[in-house]
Amino acid sequence: MARIGVINISDGRDYVHSGIADFIRGNEDKLVQSLEAAGHEVVRGSAPVSANSVATSVAREVQAADVDITVLHYCVWAFPHFTMLAAGQISGPLLLLANIDPVQPGMVGMLAGGGALDQIGRRHTRLWGDPTDKAVIDAIGVHASAAGAVSSLRGSTFGRIGGRPMGMNTAVAATDQWQRIFGVDVEEIDQYEIVRRTELADPAEKRKGREWFERHATVHYDGKKLTPELLEKQVGSYLAMRSLIDEWNLDFTGIKGQPEMTQYFATMDIVEAVLNDPYDWNGPKETHVCATEADMDGALTMQIMKHISKTPVLFADVRHYHGDKDIWDLCNSGQHATWFAARSDDPAENLAKVNLYPEVFFFPAGGASVQHIAAAGQMTLGRLTRNDGKYRLQLMLGDFEEYDKETTESLMKMSTPEWPHAWARLDAPGEVFLSRFGANHIHAIPGDRRAELRAVCELLDITLDEFTRG
Repeated sequence: MARIGVINISDGRDYVHSGIADFIRGNEDKLVQSLEAAGHEVVRGSAPVSANSVATSVAREVQAADVDITVLHYCVWAFPHFTMLAAGQISGPLLLLANIDPVQPGMVGMLAGGGALDQIGRRHTRLWGDPTDKAVIDAIGVHASAAGAVSSLRGSTFGRIGGRPMGMNTAVAATDQWQRIFGVDVEEIDQYEIVRRTELADPAEKRKGREWFERHATVHYDGKKLTPELLEKQVGSYLAMRSLIDEWNLDFTGIKGQPEMTQYFATMDIVEAVLNDPYDWNGPKETHVCATEADMDGALTMQIMKHISKTPVLFADVRHYHGDKDIWDLCNSGQHATWFAARSDDPAENLAKVNLYPEVFFFPAGGASVQHIAAAGQMTLGRLTRNDGKYRLQLMLGDFEEYDKETTESLMKMSTPEWPHAWARLDAPGEVFLSRFGANHIHAIPGDRRAELRAVCELLDITLDEFTRG
């Protein structure tokens, strides 16, 4: 969950503050207890702000605690310049929260302080209600989660392994724009590093990974494009990427893959799927976002979504629209993390639904594709795209669906049965989606997380382009 700072803003008259200090502290206790009960870590200001010097000193304390978001709490009338002084010491997001109390005019204090912030162009969010109200606490959590996702980007490094794939302009972003908007650096690394490090990988570890797949998934060796040796090469490429990530301190990555690796070395499907999983053959691990085709905007979208959902993020091509059923086939080689097969923390449960097939003719170097059907459930789908050079988040709600075996096989055969599929029903008409969506890749996380992603747009000052049937 998030790390939240709480600062109470009070009246600047000594004789007034002394009479309301206990009331302020009692309301602060309720707010902090509610936030902590919701799973957040709270950093409390050392004292209610009742003087100029206190406004700056307390705000500096909270700023130094590296919080994701700071809540300025108004449960009484508060001198507006205290808000300005505190805000001047806080570089992160601000949320102004007012109690609704007919006796103590906290709402008035919030409006006065918020209006002053408006005058200088300081962005902030306003909420109001009882500090024990779950709806209020949930709303704070939404903004705190978004703030945490945005702050996690700043100072992070994206590792781009290889360059632009197959002329795909939507996969390439400007590094100076990334620094300016998101605070992300880009490290350029040649794909030969995967080849070189694969050859140096521990043979015992490569064998261990191959045997793990053979034990838990269904491996369809054909003696040509998928052999134990090729599967071990793919496992070695995963180990190569792990060493690059550790050595270069890469927070998220993308691998070009096509056409060089898929034509002459091995497909990167195993690498990308397992990096995006919360486990490998050695047990649980932190999910690492890795986008196929070195898709920079895709990886950036996934990194934001991962921090919001705390789950793996799906990466797919928008492969086909079945107009007669109003469903979409979201499919892209082996990029789907195996976690999506059953959405289980037990890899054996997911891999029981996974097939490793010999790669198709697109990828003559061979290796395994990671095939499964994404489990059913509500999903939030979207992607950061650019329109005339400006970022926007294209966002929608949808559902992944599962069908009987006969229907599933029929749908798969219409595209590429050896690849993973997610059957998606989107909250957007087909003609609207195809007319407006700004890329061939899309990303998804479980549940309805649109509120957090809307807040991310506000924090980053980028356009929200939301799709609905309404």
